[in-house]
Amino acid sequence: MKTTHMLLLCILGAALVSTVVCQWGAGPKDCCFDFYKGKLRKDLIMSYYETDNQCSKTGIVLVTVRSRRICVNAADPWVQSVKKMLDEKFM
Repeated sequence: MKTTHMLLLCILGAALVSTVVCQWGAGPKDCCFDFYKGKLRKDLIMSYYETDNQCSKTGIVLVTVRSRRICVNAADPWVQSVKKMLDEKFM
């Protein structure tokens, strides 16, 4: 009976340790799962950053003047225009 209790205690300990270790994993910080369908005015966009390479969809996160973060498709021509404008502005 003591052997059964020790085995259950070991299994429980292993389960708890594995959940803690998984939370420390180095996964992507921000990913886009859906893209904003419309266009944003350029004067409302303060900055942008690209999503992590580990994300399933490659996207751009636009940060507005009100600190909202909006995922957009990196391949859209208007997004490329916004990126170019912001890159030139902060160079």
